[in-house]
Amino acid sequence: MTIAVPLSSGRVKPQLAATSGRVLTLKRIAVVIAGLLALVLAGAWVFRGEIALQAMARTMDRNLAASPADGLPDGLHVALCGSGSPMPDPTRAGPCTAVLAGERLFVFDSGAGSVRNLTLMGMAPANVERVFLTHFHSDHIDGLGELMLQHWAGGGAKAPVPVHGPTGVETVVSGLMTAYGPDRGYRIAHHGKAVIPPTGFGGEARPFAIGSGPVPVTLIDEPDLKIRAFAVDHAPVSPAVGYIVEYKGRKVVISGDTDIAASVEQAARNADLLVHEALSLRLVGLQKAAAERAGRANLVKIFADITDYHADPEAIAALAGRAKVRYLLLTHIVPALPLRALEGPFLGDSRKIFDGPVRVGRDGDMISLPAGSADIRHTNRLR
Repeated sequence: MTIAVPLSSGRVKPQLAATSGRVLTLKRIAVVIAGLLALVLAGAWVFRGEIALQAMARTMDRNLAASPADGLPDGLHVALCGSGSPMPDPTRAGPCTAVLAGERLFVFDSGAGSVRNLTLMGMAPANVERVFLTHFHSDHIDGLGELMLQHWAGGGAKAPVPVHGPTGVETVVSGLMTAYGPDRGYRIAHHGKAVIPPTGFGGEARPFAIGSGPVPVTLIDEPDLKIRAFAVDHAPVSPAVGYIVEYKGRKVVISGDTDIAASVEQAARNADLLVHEALSLRLVGLQKAAAERAGRANLVKIFADITDYHADPEAIAALAGRAKVRYLLLTHIVPALPLRALEGPFLGDSRKIFDGPVRVGRDGDMISLPAGSADIRHTNRLR
């Protein structure tokens, strides 16, 4: 009998050997790579301090050489240097809006913590050309002294920064300069007049009268740039204003603190961007109820009072729709929103009422409006 043997039987062992060899080779390569990676990580750990110093030096070089407008197209760029209110919020500084018109930097209000944000956002106070105040509630001016100081000392300014505001701004600026008077003396004595020019200290108050009528007051009137102020409804706080900024065909309106007002609606007509303060009646109602349960009569009264001179997001959305605004950015957020999940309840039906984009502002948010374009772009300079 003849037994047939499969022709492949003689090749089985060599194939297994070859496969086994490749597996061993791959394992050896993996071991070598793991070893090299371990050495690299160990080296990075040993020299982590030196690596961090080199990275820090590169960051310093970049920041000190940078202009606020670096990397941005020509146009209007509106950034929240503070999106909060007097209510404590670890994620939001006091009210502050920075506006870049081309390469020119303007700041509207200066709440607590906003000056640090400006620096972190690449908009150093030394570069601020002018400051504009909407009114004199403490949360809108309690960072102004620091802004004036940093403009002077940080930039070696030879002239005070102009501070525009309705009548009464003289008192605010003068009072802060008095408070910072001793510090002025220390810095000049320590660094010398050539480094810290005495003439650059503080601010130059530039008051303007504002009536209750609809006609805005023009503060800057140039071919490419116009900035105007208009009265808003923040009674009993008076005067109180909002601002219109127009640059190369793009338009931004900043409401300041206000209830829903016809003046805001008129100013915001066909604006690319409306930056409007916002208070949620629903959420402040929860605060009032908690104060009642705790027997805090003073807070009960305050939570009731603040609802009559601020605006609810749904009412703002309706105003923005009537004015044909293209983008709505809410700021001066009341109450604090420690969880992002609270933004939905804060807005209510705002996104159903207004058919454009609605954003609950956070520190660092920037809305860019390139000149010669209809584009609207969002970024965040702190994240």
